Amino acid sequence: MRTAGLARYERTLAGLERKGRSRVLIAQAGFDFTSNDYLGLARSDRLKDAIAAALTRGVPVGAGGSRLLRGNHPEHEVLEAEAAAYFGAERALYFGSGYAANVALFSTLPQREDIVVYDALIHASAHEGIAAGKARAISVPHNDAQAFEDAIGAWRRAGGTGRPWIAVESLYSMDGDRAPIADLARIARAHDAFLVVDEAHATGVFGPGGRGLAAGHAAGENVIALHTCGKALGVSGALLSASAIICDYLVNRARGFIYSTAPSPLMAAGVREALRVLGGEPQRRTSFDELCAFANAALTSALGAPASGSQILPVMIGDNARAVRIATRMRDHGFDIRAIRPPTVPEGTARLRIAITLNVDRDTIAAMFERLATVLAEERA
Repeated sequence: MRTAGLARYERTLAGLERKGRSRVLIAQAGFDFTSNDYLGLARSDRLKDAIAAALTRGVPVGAGGSRLLRGNHPEHEVLEAEAAAYFGAERALYFGSGYAANVALFSTLPQREDIVVYDALIHASAHEGIAAGKARAISVPHNDAQAFEDAIGAWRRAGGTGRPWIAVESLYSMDGDRAPIADLARIARAHDAFLVVDEAHATGVFGPGGRGLAAGHAAGENVIALHTCGKALGVSGALLSASAIICDYLVNRARGFIYSTAPSPLMAAGVREALRVLGGEPQRRTSFDELCAFANAALTSALGAPASGSQILPVMIGDNARAVRIATRMRDHGFDIRAIRPPTVPEGTARLRIAITLNVDRDTIAAMFERLATVLAEERA
């Protein structure tokens, strides 16, 4: 019999199970239609060789402490310098994860007199950082540029005296659609606002040289971009690119940076190599673009579903349990697809999130959609 201390957690788990929201860990198996390894770099020989070379020249696996103690390794500093140059920013700061970077950014930079206006579908990590910060925050409808402008204007008319912050993803992780970056950059300039762009799913695959969808605006003092390193770059961590003053302020004030053990110097060496791949192997992005175009067309042809125009292809199911059941059946057929359910996505929009990577080819994509069409038809019968 469970003790009273554990019983409340057991009740919560039982409730999640009843709602079709229970989560379990599932091993990798079958063809990859769920990872964010968009350019197929995670298992690439170039990254393996770079890591091996770094070990040979004495780069340690662990940092041994926070960056402000003994954990600051030359690999971190060289990576940050190379990343800033690559992404066209004054400085870059390397964090252990995109989640950690977003929490540090939003809990530290917006001040009490400021306002954060954020897209309703922004990453959970941004929500966490905003909630931990001092500034007032307001959510606006997804990808509605005018709503951002209206919210800032209303705040000013009500006596708001601080600095507005506009927070968006450039490519949304569950819908695969793009933010109206040019419009938001214009609004930010007009209202003397900071524009924070999470490039997590665009870094490496969109923009010139894979620099992201906000690349044309990265040099602005009011623009902060987040480039995660565990998706298309195939390694781990995240690079926050911004002005030198913003980066120095985070080093001095961001508790998540100050009190965390530094990311592995070995991973920093891997990210450096990934950036070299972006600059030196444009054919990877060409192949990726062609594969995504094929997959979007195959989705519409096989399922009659709208294409996203990106590598993230949501197939809406609606019911939580049905989404899980369909994903399980697809894995049984050798296609690794996962169900995404609330609260990750809005209530009633449970879906299959199909991700296209260079780990599959056209024949495999076609076979996957053919099988999915059959499974969906059987589920409706």
